Amino acid sequence: MTYHNLIQIAEQMAIEKDKEESAAVLLLEHVTQLESNALYLKMHEEVEADIYNTFMAIFQKYLNENKPIQYLIGYCCFYGYDFIVNEHVLIPRFETEELVENILYRYDQYFKNQQVDVCDLATGSGCIAISLALEEPNMHVVATDISKEALEVAEENNKALGASVQFLEGDMLEPLQNKTFDIFVSNPPYIPEDEEVMALVKDNEPDIALFGGKDGMKFYRIILSGLRPLLKEKALICFEHGYDKKEEMIALAKHYFPQSKIEVLKDLEGKDRMTFIYVGDFNE
Repeated sequence: MTYHNLIQIAEQMAIEKDKEESAAVLLLEHVTQLESNALYLKMHEEVEADIYNTFMAIFQKYLNENKPIQYLIGYCCFYGYDFIVNEHVLIPRFETEELVENILYRYDQYFKNQQVDVCDLATGSGCIAISLALEEPNMHVVATDISKEALEVAEENNKALGASVQFLEGDMLEPLQNKTFDIFVSNPPYIPEDEEVMALVKDNEPDIALFGGKDGMKFYRIILSGLRPLLKEKALICFEHGYDKKEEMIALAKHYFPQSKIEVLKDLEGKDRMTFIYVGDFNE
């Protein structure tokens, strides 16, 4: 059996079990310890017996035990870095990589080569905070979460990846008092409480990281209502949010920051996924 055949068979097995077929390639990269391009070059080679046996043992668990493949292998690749993940943290999504990319682009545009203070609220695994700190050494990053268990995972990632993020435990803005920031970012829980969520997500990932009140906007209201004293005179606020929340995000931003420029960005699928609020003078 070739690698190509194995992937085809595994993807079909996943489809029949109503699972994410992308898990097949993720697992095979893990088992072979090969990156995507190197694995692609082996597509027509025969799969070694030990590789096949290890792959199938884990893949059967994925199919039958209702566990995300990232939890089974213990990590998730995000922005080119391998982040430890477990049941205490949300599995990083591709859309959030786009948030990081857009923040870095705007740093270069508006703060280039300046030392800036950055806050990542509701950090979870630490993927946003750590990626920003690693990609831009001029960013001094603080990250918060209400979950002690999540912060333990984030601290482990921080150490493993050689970043220098400072982590603070506490509810929403509470641990940030007496601090001010140039860039504030958050990807808070934003799924409405009554929205249908696939079982693989709902049964494994922490509710505290998924659900954002009845309309999915609860945490944005809490953050924006108390955020102004924590911002410097010129500051950038960056949010990820539900794809159908553009108008609500604009209205909320205008309410609390009426003099600020507001920008809603689409993700690669063309969905309104990010809102940026420009506080102060961004004309220079």
